[in-house]
Amino acid sequence: MGADAREGNAGADGRAVGLVRHAEYRKHLTGFGHPERPERLDAIDAALARAGLHEETVALDAPLADDDYLLACHTPAYLALVKEDIARGARELSTGDTSVCSASLAVARRAAGGVRAAVDFVCGGKGRRAFCAVRPPGHHAAASAGMGFCVFNNVALGARYALRAHKAARAAIIDWDIHHGNGTQDIFYEDGAVFYFSTHRSPWYPGTGAPGETGAGKGKGLILNKPFGAGAGRGEILGAFNGALVPAMRAFKPEIVFISAGFDSRVDDPLGGFTLTDEDFADLTRVVLQIADAYAGGRVVSVLEGGYGLEGLGLAVAAHVGAMVRG
Repeated sequence: MGADAREGNAGADGRAVGLVRHAEYRKHLTGFGHPERPERLDAIDAALARAGLHEETVALDAPLADDDYLLACHTPAYLALVKEDIARGARELSTGDTSVCSASLAVARRAAGGVRAAVDFVCGGKGRRAFCAVRPPGHHAAASAGMGFCVFNNVALGARYALRAHKAARAAIIDWDIHHGNGTQDIFYEDGAVFYFSTHRSPWYPGTGAPGETGAGKGKGLILNKPFGAGAGRGEILGAFNGALVPAMRAFKPEIVFISAGFDSRVDDPLGGFTLTDEDFADLTRVVLQIADAYAGGRVVSVLEGGYGLEGLGLAVAAHVGAMVRG
């Protein structure tokens, strides 16, 4: 058990909120000046402590995900490439713009494993909601390529695990990171069991997420992209949640809901350009909770993605987790 996996005082009574943390998440070293740095987790821990949220959540451990788990969303060739890159001492994945170190494979396995533990927690009746403070993030990792600071697609793997292991019929992934989750969209583009909804900045990295990208085959109509220009905030994002996401979920009726919780859409984030506030994130969270309560037995797994201004990241996560715990 990691040093950060301590029991909270909430107790697992079926209504509890789980919290995935692990000391090893800080061992993924990205280099001096890199925005996706271990200190992000320090900022989150400090903000949760100030808000008293460690005592109001249930600590969940984060086991290592094995190859079979990772291959549910990633190709054998890509998994082999990650292993080879890290074994030869590469500082960046050969698929592009994702820094790695000697510990990164183990840390990325534990990030995926932490989300798996959260899925077990909410699907096994121990609690209804969980937040996973994991790194490296995941939503840019496609089936055959890592990019955008992401190695494995933590949220996609969690959704597929819920479908296969816990027999959920339908899963929804709601992504409010300022960057479009191209990897998640890629993995589920032709999948009829997963609905992907994204609000994001456009034009912006990674250049995907146009409204016309709606899925194909069995997945046709199950991708819903809502891009906005720089400066978008509460009116646009919350408006998209209420005006587009809520009716889409009414039709889709997910049995488990995931959040790709990227807080780089917060005002003043150094890699952002949106103007969401901490209270806005709490309100977005409440919309998701209402959807989950209506269709999914309250089951929500939220997974950390972006967010690079340390103080703002901590405050936004505390608002998000606070809404999960206290409503």
